[in-house]
Amino acid sequence: MANTSSAEKRVRQERKRNLHNRSERSRLKTAIKNVAQADNPDSAAAALKETSALLDRMASRRLIHPNKAARKKSPLAKHAAKLA
Repeated sequence: MANTSSAEKRVRQERKRNLHNRSERSRLKTAIKNVAQADNPDSAAAALKETSALLDRMASRRLIHPNKAARKKSPLAKHAAKLA
């Protein structure tokens, strides 16, 4: 339990950020699934472009680790290239 007003404020801020970050990570997972499930080259390329940008954005904001972004992008790019 928070003992000071500043600690109470920090708890409120963390709760708000946690909700936002959770929704952003969920959005990212959905984007990754869209690329993985793409069945034609055009939709795969478009989804890959959007997902790569999203991964980079999340990594720059430290919502995910930059290495994780690179790890996720590589197999998605291979999948899109295989379709093309």
